[in-house]
Amino acid sequence: MYDIEKIYQAKDVPDAIAALAAAPDAVVICGGSDVLVKIREGKLAGCSLVSIHGLKELAGVRMEDDGTIVIGPATTFAHVTRDPIIERHLPALGAAVDQAGGPQLRNVGTIGGNVCNGVTSADSASTLLTLNALLELTGPDGRRTVPLCDFYRGPGKVDLAHGELLTAIRVAKADYEGFGGHYIKYAQRNAMDIATLGCAVHVKLDAEKRAVEELRLAFGVAAPTPVRCRAAEQAARGKAVSPELFDAVSEAAAGEVNPRTSWRASRAFRMQLVRELSRRALKQAIIHAGGAVTC
Repeated sequence: MYDIEKIYQAKDVPDAIAALAAAPDAVVICGGSDVLVKIREGKLAGCSLVSIHGLKELAGVRMEDDGTIVIGPATTFAHVTRDPIIERHLPALGAAVDQAGGPQLRNVGTIGGNVCNGVTSADSASTLLTLNALLELTGPDGRRTVPLCDFYRGPGKVDLAHGELLTAIRVAKADYEGFGGHYIKYAQRNAMDIATLGCAVHVKLDAEKRAVEELRLAFGVAAPTPVRCRAAEQAARGKAVSPELFDAVSEAAAGEVNPRTSWRASRAFRMQLVRELSRRALKQAIIHAGGAVTC
């Protein structure tokens, strides 16, 4: 049983915003894979819901004339993974969200919900960080755009005011063209589990495919929020693909993260994962970018 006071099905985005503005305690629901669990656990018992499920303007993936890829926040994980635009241009993102939960969750859970719940273990978050994703937020006062790296305010806290909705996730052409990407999720089980640590990499190589032109590295569960490793990225710039590159990135990343000890893993084990997964993900991303790894 779910203790819900009432539920309102919004007709469109303006209607959803108006409904939220009229009910200060109302909670947005779309796929429901997070919200319904919280209601069942009593954390949101007796709440009112505003449903944006089924709003076509919030679903799907499209490419704009300038090459910007726009992902609707109500797009399910399964649809993101199978979308032809994602498969061609953002395959690392498709692979990342295909590791969330199991098939049941991936067919109801949405990428927007995964971003907005603010949890550091979100499988989409670290990959979107390495794509310099921009979030389009729409509320009673209009639209604003927030870089994903500025969206996370703390554990479970995001820069989303009551009455605002995430209405688009945008990735510019310059942030994916020429890049190879890879995401590694380490968990206690191969499926149906949240990440003990997640590592995402996007890398662009030079014209000869022998050195790093640009690296982007991000982790989940390595800090209170998903985190980019800027020093490690800078350490890789201009370096040839070599053991020295992987050593430099691994050690720099370890100096930027702050994982905690939990029942899933100790801090020391997560630090070891940071070092090892950054190497493995970077090597695979280099291969996806057209380079060769022989070490």
